[in-house]
Amino acid sequence: MYAQVFQLHQDTFKALANSRRLEIVHLLRDQSLNVGQIQSMLGLPQANLSQHLQILRDALLVESERKGKEIYYRVSDKRLVQACDLVREVLIDRHKSEPVADELTMKMQDLVPVVCDPVCGMRLSPKTAGFGYRHGDHDYFFCASGCLNEFKKNPQKFLDH
Repeated sequence: MYAQVFQLHQDTFKALANSRRLEIVHLLRDQSLNVGQIQSMLGLPQANLSQHLQILRDALLVESERKGKEIYYRVSDKRLVQACDLVREVLIDRHKSEPVADELTMKMQDLVPVVCDPVCGMRLSPKTAGFGYRHGDHDYFFCASGCLNEFKKNPQKFLDH
């Protein structure tokens, strides 16, 4: 029995052993999103996104539901989000003294205010943000790398809103 549980554990970690798949789980932490929304937020080609979603589905980490012509995805068990948050907390604590280029390093307990991703408008907190970025003297938080990259291309476009 232990061997089976360890194998399941390994299979789950293998499915999560990709930064893009971790981003997908992160985006789906509190909501269902359709493929187009996920694609836009991550800035991934549709074929690449489909591969990542298939791996997550095969590992039973996300579920899909068809609504009309669109397929929506959600995390299959909210405890997965808690587990990812715990690992993230450990990593931030372990690496908090290391410089991180273009991103913010903070203690998890300090990350409580609610902010909006300036690109897509998603409400999140610095704790739930996929990425943080300092522009000028202000910190901005993003749901995923696609939104961060769009912001970096032309920050003024999003700051004028």
